[in-house]
Amino acid sequence: MRLTVDGVALEVPPGTTVLEAARSAGLWVPTLCFDDRLAPFGACRVCLVGVEGARGPVASCTTHCREGMVVHTQDALAGRIARNVVELVLSELPAPPAAHTELAQVAARLGLDATGGPAAQRWAGAVHEQSHDHRHPYLAFQHELCISCGRCVRACDEVQGAFALTATGRGFHANVTAGLGHGFAESSCVSCGACADTCPTDAITERFLVELEETR
Repeated sequence: MRLTVDGVALEVPPGTTVLEAARSAGLWVPTLCFDDRLAPFGACRVCLVGVEGARGPVASCTTHCREGMVVHTQDALAGRIARNVVELVLSELPAPPAAHTELAQVAARLGLDATGGPAAQRWAGAVHEQSHDHRHPYLAFQHELCISCGRCVRACDEVQGAFALTATGRGFHANVTAGLGHGFAESSCVSCGACADTCPTDAITERFLVELEETR
């Protein structure tokens, strides 16, 4: 199957997604809800690209390549939507994301200031209140950093098969809970750490990292 991505001619096997094709050509496409260990989700709309002939930008992680497809990862509308999405995500956080997190790195690559300055000024409004759950012996949950990307829930289900996490709420109040609201300690969690490994914001992380940061 032949297609062109940003002027680069590629040949890929059937079933290849546009995101996979772009990455095989060494091209960067921003993502937040995507993890190549998990089934594509297509929720965050940050990986949008332009496709000639399409009615608008498409999610590259869930769109399969077609013969003769012409893709533009630098499509102006797709880029504008992605930047707006990330700005809105940043504006809901009570503090800037840590520099090492995937969210901060995506923001930087999109030319956004993740410190909360421009995002907070442009999208002034409610921010999530601090809410920490340290009841698990190894994992810490900082609910205010959750951006509802769904990666932790899917990692728990698809990688470990523990089904310990559940998405809750809608819109601004969307979040993730464990053990039917009673916390990790009373859930079916097996302490594999898959949720912390995939989290793009440090909403779920290893406890000693959080405690180390709090003592600084």
